[in-house]
Amino acid sequence: MGFLKSFFASLLAIFVSLFLLFLFVLILVVSSSRETEPFVRDGTVLEVRMGNTLMERPPTDPFSMLFMDPSRQPVTLRGLRSNLEKAAADDRIEGVWFKMNNISASWTNLIALRDEMMAFREESGKFIYVSTDDIGFNEQSYFLATAADSIFSPPETFFEFDGFFIQAVFFPDLLDKIGVEAEIFRAGDYKSAVEPFFRRDLSEESEEQLQSIVDNVADTFLSAVSERTGMTREELDNMMNESPILTSKGAYEAGLIDLLTYPDDVEDRLETRVIENGNKELRTITYHRYNRVKRSTAGVEKPDTKDKIAVIHASGNIMPEFDSESFFPGTDDNITYRNFSESLEEALEDDNVKAIVLRITSPGGAGSTSDLIWNKVREAAKEKPVIASMGPVAASGGYYIAMAADTIVASTQTITGSIGVFGVVMNMQELFNDKLGIHFDAVTSHDQALWVSPDKPMSEAARRTFQSFIDEFYDVFLERVALSRDMTVDEVRQVAGGRVWTGNQALEVGLVDAIGELTTALAIAAEKAGIEEYLIETYPKPKSIFDLFSGSAQAQVRKIFHPNIKELEYLDPIIHILTHDPRAVIARIPFDHKIH
Repeated sequence: MGFLKSFFASLLAIFVSLFLLFLFVLILVVSSSRETEPFVRDGTVLEVRMGNTLMERPPTDPFSMLFMDPSRQPVTLRGLRSNLEKAAADDRIEGVWFKMNNISASWTNLIALRDEMMAFREESGKFIYVSTDDIGFNEQSYFLATAADSIFSPPETFFEFDGFFIQAVFFPDLLDKIGVEAEIFRAGDYKSAVEPFFRRDLSEESEEQLQSIVDNVADTFLSAVSERTGMTREELDNMMNESPILTSKGAYEAGLIDLLTYPDDVEDRLETRVIENGNKELRTITYHRYNRVKRSTAGVEKPDTKDKIAVIHASGNIMPEFDSESFFPGTDDNITYRNFSESLEEALEDDNVKAIVLRITSPGGAGSTSDLIWNKVREAAKEKPVIASMGPVAASGGYYIAMAADTIVASTQTITGSIGVFGVVMNMQELFNDKLGIHFDAVTSHDQALWVSPDKPMSEAARRTFQSFIDEFYDVFLERVALSRDMTVDEVRQVAGGRVWTGNQALEVGLVDAIGELTTALAIAAEKAGIEEYLIETYPKPKSIFDLFSGSAQAQVRKIFHPNIKELEYLDPIIHILTHDPRAVIARIPFDHKIH
């Protein structure tokens, strides 16, 4: 009885605590939504403190940010685009001061932000200053800094100028040690996602495609540096190859930054510039406070129309919803048929939505799920114009769903293509029998009923059948591409085989229609819809307070029980799919798409 009393008392305490936490969160959400618009004085400088990442948009689940210091909340590309547009029109804003250090972000987002910074300077005539702190610049942050009027750095800090790489990890020796054999099935010589299971280094095909991606990033970066410094590409290449720069002093001596100075001095220089423009003193407003300044207050005219273009964000791995308790599907980090369909149907049912832009950022995933979504997009395109806008990566399954759109737009750095599929069946007989002492036996109605089982190798008949399954899906993939791109299947084979392409290369070989960012896709969508002015409606919509609470609780559980190991990031969804369905056909790129 004493145990039961303690148990129910503890249970009651947990429920009361959760209820109080819920009320507290509700109060925070309501109070934050009622924050007043800040007053901006003349001579104000917009201060943007960049974090270590650059997301395209805020999360639809802002629960985790409620307890965060507002100054530490993530800066997004969407927010920066809006704030720079307002600041350009706002007579009270003198210029923008970016504070940044190491940034880890996709090159498509970096390029889009740099373009926005350049456009802000050119169209408004206002200045941009960029400074760093005791962490210093890496190549991604310095790439953004090349769009500024002036670049400042403390004299004793870090500066990275040494090149780029993509690193792969291989596991065959580990599998041998634990007694696991990976039986590989694939269609396409370049479909190297399975290489970590049986190779110890990159194949020639894999090295070829990865080298072209790294070279493309280096070209983009060095073109920006050359444009700002006046140095030739040969001079910059020699600098990186012979004596890479790792200090701010070295960067200053090489002419890469304008001045070695401390943050207080940068502020003094800003104040001098503001006073010279006729203001009494320097005032600053943070990015997060300026977010609350209305566009009309800043002087940005609102389109006088009810017409809208829907932007549907499809981000993450393409995953089946195996069960409701899964840690993976149904979150902001993954694309499932259900959550994608909900957004698409909302946009189709809104009569004011005249066109749809699918913003796809996905390395792919399950082939069957990709095919369901492809069909959904194809049917939607019969009702309204549908434009695919590719983010940092839209490859394999990500490309599969994009090709159902009327037009495909890619960034120069978008990783796309990878038209190919694979399957993996794990034979763990040695692990179970010899190392763990576990044995299996079964009765079957037919010879091939248990054709795939982790405790034994596949039969030759099963191997032939599964490879045929893979090949048939690959043929369907090729036919889908041929239909979408107005090519023959043989022409598609020449650019398929699982090969990954950059956006520029994809345009050359006919896999995409145009090069540009989200703004380019919006312009094409407006043209196809026959509208000049429009509002933007974004999907998926932010969650309700109840979804917010329960969904965030699940996310915290995932973080606790799901270790974040960088080397396993791209294998993680593959392993998850195979755990639930070892017969799955997987359409996914063969590496972590982040370029370091």
